[in-house]
Amino acid sequence: MRAETDRRRAEDTDLAESLEPRAKVFVHNDSVTPYDFVIIALVKFFNLDPHRAELVTLTAHTSGISLVAVLPLGDARKKVGRAQFAASLEGYPLMFTIEPE
Repeated sequence: MRAETDRRRAEDTDLAESLEPRAKVFVHNDSVTPYDFVIIALVKFFNLDPHRAELVTLTAHTSGISLVAVLPLGDARKKVGRAQFAASLEGYPLMFTIEPE
């Protein structure tokens, strides 16, 4: 019975996410946040593999901004909030923005 309930909840969550608008998440370069911290944040909060996280960080470093991911809007907000909170705890002004897809 519990397995059936868990399965239904997972299906409901999948359906809600598929109906939710998608959003682009961008990371912005700044002159304070360490390069390595950005890579770690991208791996930890956005589940990027280290190689992809380094490429995103390099692009932001050289261009000023880089696309991190395209996610359901709710997920984008949660991940950005967590990453920016972690950066603020370290005193870094790491900034992400969210735009509609």
